[in-house]
Amino acid sequence: MSKPEDVIADRKRPYTGAEYMRSLRDGREVYIDGERIADVTTHPALRNSVRSIARLYDALHDQKRRDVLTCPTDTGSGGYTHRFFRVPRSREDLRGAQAAIAAWSRMTYGWMGRTPDYKAAYSNTLGGNPEYYGPYAANARAWYKRAQETVPFMNHAIVNPPIDRHKPAEQVKDVYVSVQKETDAGIIVSGAKVVATSAAITHYNFMGQSSKTATEDLDMSLMFMVPIDAPGLKLICRTSYEKAAMLNGSPYDYPLSSRFDENDAIFILDNVFVPWEDIFIYRDPARVLSFYPRSGFMHGFQFQGCTRFAVKLDFICGLLAKALRCTGGDDARGNQVQLGEAIAWRNLFWSLSNAMANDPDPWVGDAVLPNLRAGLAYRVFAPDAYPRIKDIIERTVTSALIYLPSSVKDFRNPAIEPYLRQYVRGSHGVEYKERIKIMKLLWDAMGTEFGGRHELYERNYAGGWEDIRAQTLTGAERGGDLRSMEQLVEQCMADYDENGWADASWINR
Repeated sequence: MSKPEDVIADRKRPYTGAEYMRSLRDGREVYIDGERIADVTTHPALRNSVRSIARLYDALHDQKRRDVLTCPTDTGSGGYTHRFFRVPRSREDLRGAQAAIAAWSRMTYGWMGRTPDYKAAYSNTLGGNPEYYGPYAANARAWYKRAQETVPFMNHAIVNPPIDRHKPAEQVKDVYVSVQKETDAGIIVSGAKVVATSAAITHYNFMGQSSKTATEDLDMSLMFMVPIDAPGLKLICRTSYEKAAMLNGSPYDYPLSSRFDENDAIFILDNVFVPWEDIFIYRDPARVLSFYPRSGFMHGFQFQGCTRFAVKLDFICGLLAKALRCTGGDDARGNQVQLGEAIAWRNLFWSLSNAMANDPDPWVGDAVLPNLRAGLAYRVFAPDAYPRIKDIIERTVTSALIYLPSSVKDFRNPAIEPYLRQYVRGSHGVEYKERIKIMKLLWDAMGTEFGGRHELYERNYAGGWEDIRAQTLTGAERGGDLRSMEQLVEQCMADYDENGWADASWINR
């Protein structure tokens, strides 16, 4: 079976957009609306999302963007890579990675979260600490080199399907991923995972285990990389917001969902063969259970996620400001206060991203990781910030979100166009087409199926609300922060006792 990277003309550089699109025409088994998709690059459910990713790859070759997005490889290839695909070894490296993550994110206005740099948060750790993988350390080194040199589009499927969650994972082997057979060349696995975001348009999927459902069952204690065209790998996609946008309107009506829909899929492995060289953990419960605190992936995905989220809030705050202006609501004190709160949330997440970059945690050797404390704060507060900002938009923009014509076609009907011109005009000199354009963009962001999916994504992206808080506590306990907090209290209590001040700095009665 050929590798996706085989389409790249020069192996010293990442894919171009055209090469990326060509690499997806590999016979992968993707289903939607009861049909198997023959070509994901041309199907109306996925084709513009594919092109949005292709633009990111082309940017790596744009002379105006290359200094921000890329750096030399450290593999000896003599080539270059996206900055987040290389092991960071200094504060400056992390600042460069942050700038590259943000630059790519701005190309999708923050609305695509699982772009290729998302899984770089994992692949770069393979070069920073390959020894963590014990007998599979050589695989980690090989995949680090492979990922860095060509920047493949990798994603992951790590969560068990929401079936029989009241049972231990090992009792649901008819659904959850487990080993069926071991051979001299590798293993054969079957089972399902959720939610394989963008898997239909990626090259590889990392099959892992979430920290919540990891088990000590040997047949389920495994992590590996699998190509999307592997025989037996099947993706059953949810409904396509991109296709719905095409059928129901135009880019003017659905400017986000028509090009940035990261289609989620049911990820099924039906006796899929995985060669030994693509395995990272096998029959090793201790490593599976320690993966999140020790592999470095948690630090990295929080860094990429927080930076992307901050860019998204840049966009949402700017859009809210424009929406309030074109309705005349920008002068109302209450609306100004609410917009100010939204901007404060935006400032918070940029501050956390900056802290992750500028105050790195030492790791193995001279490698560093984005600051974990700031990352954990992002995980806890982003799920609360997003619905709060949505609530602010609904409270301030109110009926203007739906006081809109059905589609751009209404402009072409002379019987109603003059009424739209008069009765749907904007305030402050904003003409009616601009006002409608702004409101349709805001509705696509918050009110459509695409918008609803994004709220669900941002609220659950980093894990269950109880888990992320409990893990923050665990981190404070293990890292000594909680003990330092308690010692500060104890220091205060040592200043006095039942007899008065114990320190001569203060005067007793």
